[in-house]
Amino acid sequence: MPNVPEIFGSLVFNDATMKERLPKDTYKALKKTIEEGKSLDLNVANVVAHSMKEWAIENGATHFTHWFQPMTGVTAEKHDGFISPTNDGKVIMSFSGKELIKGEPDASSFPSGGIRATFEARGYTAWDPTSYAFIKDGSLCIPTAFCSYTGEILDKKTPLLRSMEVMSKQAVRVLRVFGDTTTTRVNTTVGAEQEYFLIDKSVYKQRKDLIYCGRTLFGARPPKGQELDDHYFGSIKPRVSAYMKELDEELWKHGILSKTKHNEVAPAQHELAPVFDTSNIATDHNQLTMELMKRIAEKHGLVCLLHEKPFAGVNGSGKHNNWAISTNTGKNLLDPSKNPRENTLFLVFLAAVVRAVDEHQDLLRIAVASAGNDHRLGANEAPPAILSMYLGDDLTEVLKSVISGENYERKSKVVMDTNVDAIPNFTKDTSDRNRTSPFAFTGNKFEFRMLGSSENIGCTNTILNTIVADVLADFADELEKAEDVKAAAEELVKKTITEHKRIIFNGDNYSDEWVAEAERRGLKNYRTLPDVMPLYCSKENVELFSKHGIYSEVELRSRSEILLENYSKLLNIEALTALDMAKKDIIPAVASYIRELAEAANLIQSVDPELAVSPETELVKKLSNLLLCFTKKIDALDKAVMGAKEIEDYAENAMYYKDNVLSAMQELRAVADEMESNMSAKLWPYPSYGTMLFSV
Repeated sequence: MPNVPEIFGSLVFNDATMKERLPKDTYKALKKTIEEGKSLDLNVANVVAHSMKEWAIENGATHFTHWFQPMTGVTAEKHDGFISPTNDGKVIMSFSGKELIKGEPDASSFPSGGIRATFEARGYTAWDPTSYAFIKDGSLCIPTAFCSYTGEILDKKTPLLRSMEVMSKQAVRVLRVFGDTTTTRVNTTVGAEQEYFLIDKSVYKQRKDLIYCGRTLFGARPPKGQELDDHYFGSIKPRVSAYMKELDEELWKHGILSKTKHNEVAPAQHELAPVFDTSNIATDHNQLTMELMKRIAEKHGLVCLLHEKPFAGVNGSGKHNNWAISTNTGKNLLDPSKNPRENTLFLVFLAAVVRAVDEHQDLLRIAVASAGNDHRLGANEAPPAILSMYLGDDLTEVLKSVISGENYERKSKVVMDTNVDAIPNFTKDTSDRNRTSPFAFTGNKFEFRMLGSSENIGCTNTILNTIVADVLADFADELEKAEDVKAAAEELVKKTITEHKRIIFNGDNYSDEWVAEAERRGLKNYRTLPDVMPLYCSKENVELFSKHGIYSEVELRSRSEILLENYSKLLNIEALTALDMAKKDIIPAVASYIRELAEAANLIQSVDPELAVSPETELVKKLSNLLLCFTKKIDALDKAVMGAKEIEDYAENAMYYKDNVLSAMQELRAVADEMESNMSAKLWPYPSYGTMLFSV
């Protein structure tokens, strides 16, 4: 067994390591940069770089890389050796402050949404000292931001850092109004629960759809799925347990606070959850976690699937974004305390979140929009595409008392008695949890449950930070003018909740009644990415992001184009993969089985001519009709894919793929799955759902 405290952070150039290795003056200067955003002197950077290099070499590193997050959704890295030549034909190991601070990867091949032409290749990576460097595969990885030669941001880290700064500035303004003179910074913190599937590698390698698309494009449902709920929190299988053990150890070495692991609802599905960290570090850690999950699975003969819906008919995978607001003095601003009705500061921050979510339903839906997540949202496994907030009975009663001006009587604590003497009694929580809610208050934080499992959480938290900071700025403007802050704050909370209470819903978000009720309330239901993405660059959103310096209009439009283009490209790849599988594998397999059945039927009739009808002949007819229908569906999908090439506008092209290509793929699949259900398992060209979901 590993000594966890000993290995934790052993591959990270963290605060403890910096304090031990850096001169005191250098350490203090770097801490000011990290905690207060002070600029870093090049001389200080040189000292840090030298210590970082020495530590990395001691831990087996030979290279360094600026580790960044372009608009591809995954991380990128270009590795350079520490070696420098000497005059005597040998080498020394060196690493300068300039190399630490700035890198220059080729920017032309990364998505830019038209910001950069292909021939304009220069781009820059810039060290982010607020996220610790770490060692991976013999290279020192330095978390960095990424921008173009002309200064436009091309990554997902920079907007997040900007949003955190804006959030801190506006939150501190509100705190000052309430007499807090000690807090100098407010951080948003995140804990990202990560769901995933594990399947056998040998099975995965036989599925073109999983290899190219990350999800199955064909597959009949197995006799058993998740109906019995027996996999959820069930005993973890030895092979999976061995994988989880090694994954935990690697995550701990990289300073990632992996805390919880368990089986999820669907067979072969699991979940990992970390302890909270600042939004920036949590984002970096989640990107690294997903990479390590995939790599370690390979070592165990497994494949980790992070697609939002790899298997039809069973639950897909999400990523729950647990979001809170904390001061650098250790106070959680979303903690209601023992008496939330009297905790005016908490009510102000709560009201700010309520208003932000209500006013910016479009942006929060955009924050979780992807081709993969469209398959998952709205199914009975994930929140619907309609934004709403769950506050629980207790907090809802608190807000009602604020609106009415009546006294609030806090519920007395209820003791749960199991009537079993050996089991101690325990205190019941004041409110239940609501797993159907997209945005739920869970005691001292909000859980945004709509994110897809493969998603970079940086985009979501950039938007979340920005919309809440914008409301806090309005609140600060109003409260700074008040003579009686407490009375003004009470009135502000009352006004805000009254105007935005439509977003609060504590009931069943899966019910048909809620869909009708949400429409009556005026809440939006953007079912897919193409439905909502045109709103990204609305006048209001451009002004919002520009006002706070998160995105320029050019940067925002580039992101919209990238998301729309990526959606169309993914569906095009899926369509081409489906056509390849259909033409090259499924048709030959079904035709071969029909031929085999026909030969058997003919043999039976030659033995007994009176047997004109046999099970074989009936099955030949059924499969022949299905195969004929299948070929027609192939032609329809072919035509749909060709039709997409004629549409140049990104938004129109994405909508065409959704309405025509995706629907043609679904029709093709329906026929294929029916044929699989009537085929010999030995002749069907791909491993079945049952094999994939229950083989580990």
